[in-house]
Amino acid sequence: MLNVAIVAGGDSGEYGISMKSGKQVELHMDRSLFRPFLIEIRGKNWNYRIGRKNFPIDKNDFSLSIGKRKIRFDLVFIAIHGTPGENGRLQGYLDMLGIPYTSCDVTTSAMTFNKGFCKEVVASCGISTAKSMHLFKWGAHTEAGILRELSLPVFVKPNNGGSSVGMSKVNQKKELNTALIKAFHEDGEILVEEFVKGRELTCGVIKTNGKIITFPVTEIIPKNEYFDFESKYKKGMAAEVVPADVTLQQSAQCQDISRLLYAKLNCKGVVRFDYIFTGADFYFLEVNTVPGLTAASIVPKMARAHGWSFTELITRLIGEEKSRQ
Repeated sequence: MLNVAIVAGGDSGEYGISMKSGKQVELHMDRSLFRPFLIEIRGKNWNYRIGRKNFPIDKNDFSLSIGKRKIRFDLVFIAIHGTPGENGRLQGYLDMLGIPYTSCDVTTSAMTFNKGFCKEVVASCGISTAKSMHLFKWGAHTEAGILRELSLPVFVKPNNGGSSVGMSKVNQKKELNTALIKAFHEDGEILVEEFVKGRELTCGVIKTNGKIITFPVTEIIPKNEYFDFESKYKKGMAAEVVPADVTLQQSAQCQDISRLLYAKLNCKGVVRFDYIFTGADFYFLEVNTVPGLTAASIVPKMARAHGWSFTELITRLIGEEKSRQ
């Protein structure tokens, strides 16, 4: 039986969602195959909890001591959205210790977490992306300069982050400065991106038994103006249609693009690609290399539509990683 550390929490605005993801993974993990340990990471505090008592992780070898019992982990299931689990930092640490993990490697994680850099790579693959500007907090930029390059409406969002934390849609010039301040509060880099009118579609991809598999394409229909944090995590604020009401050809096109990007970006584990579909073309939005795994998250719904339970999804993720060893 494998000892599996489920790491959750992290140091971003997605901490709460990550903890929910980790708890769902722990709940649905097959106990006949795996012995799960939910590890909460928050800054320098890395702890396994039994009741109200915390047992700290020894960061020298990522082990856990409970009384006289020392537990070493065979694998780490990464459920941290944001830093340090989605941007490559945790992956680099685990690589140095030689401990396998279920998500993308350090290079892919770092590059895809940076939305601006990722868009450049995706565009080089011939995939459409919205016109945008990558800005730095201490760089030279003005509202007038932004509006000379881009046409309203635009989205302003942290360049390194997820769950739409710090994101705004700007419809009028007077709203731009507030949106810039909000995004820069979350990150020293931001992305200002032209609005592309269309339907928001998403496709989950996983590698299992050495083969890249795509889940059914899903349409996200938020009640708010766009798929913001509230729409993602508040019940009833968004409809997620699985499978999306698109033609077989359109679905196949979205899946083909997603398989291509999964391979080109050297992804690992389960990944979700988000697009705006104009009716004629798919515009890449972003890639989630550690997508949500809460009870309300999209990937588990996609997996169910594909015919997999949450437990089977987890088992396949762990099994694929162990087969690489």
